[in-house]
Amino acid sequence: MERSRDTAFPERVRTRVWEELPDPANPWLSTGARCHGYALEEMARRLSFDDTVFLLLRGELPDPLQKRLFSRFLVSFCNPGPRHAATRAIMNAAASGTRNAALPSIGLALLGGEHLGSAEVEQAAAFIAARSQDDPAAVAAVLVSGLAAAEDADRRAAAGFGTLHGSIDGFCLSLAAPLCELARENGPLAWSARLAAELNAHGCGWLQPGLAAACALELGFAPRAAGLLYQFASLPGLLAHALETAGRGITAMPFVPEERYEYLDAAPGGAT
Repeated sequence: MERSRDTAFPERVRTRVWEELPDPANPWLSTGARCHGYALEEMARRLSFDDTVFLLLRGELPDPLQKRLFSRFLVSFCNPGPRHAATRAIMNAAASGTRNAALPSIGLALLGGEHLGSAEVEQAAAFIAARSQDDPAAVAAVLVSGLAAAEDADRRAAAGFGTLHGSIDGFCLSLAAPLCELARENGPLAWSARLAAELNAHGCGWLQPGLAAACALELGFAPRAAGLLYQFASLPGLLAHALETAGRGITAMPFVPEERYEYLDAAPGGAT
């Protein structure tokens, strides 16, 4: 603590993202704002929401190809679906009467995990960024050799690539088609598609975190931003399921049957 007293701190919060234009009559008020140099008033007139999000996160407007890919990305990952733990969590919370303001954080917290969540997206992006200059066939061979002794129902060749419920994820394949149409010839999305095709021969392939990661890299985002972008894209779907379920009561959701419970033997001293 004594040492921290000598630490130099800035006098003001500094950001390159947002500039507020001060009101000359009252410094606590602003008369307008600029986002990376663009006037918010003009942005509201001329930019789409997709353009605005891209500008906020990248600091520049997308080129025509990036604009199309980013729009398809936001649509493709707009809803993790009711099979996902994040969706079930937000539906359960909404049905049980949780305050509406708390619902987004519940869904996003569950969507942040390392299994089919934003943490896996970030890990997949780091993997793709590190290996995308290598021959995808050679990378696939190394990954598959590490799976030979695996006995789990699901296998992960690498973060974002593997099996879902023991099989290739066909739904993810369908999501990949319109996204890969916009891939640059030697970009991370095309490389990842070739890797997934190599893995298909061994019963593995794309998983949604891997596809999302490849798209984020294609758009110029760093791995640490890729996971957050996936969460952002998925939030509307989570909210839609929450609104659908809110107010219906806990009987709107399935109750875990007796045979699904696991009872532990009593511990020494009578504790359970």
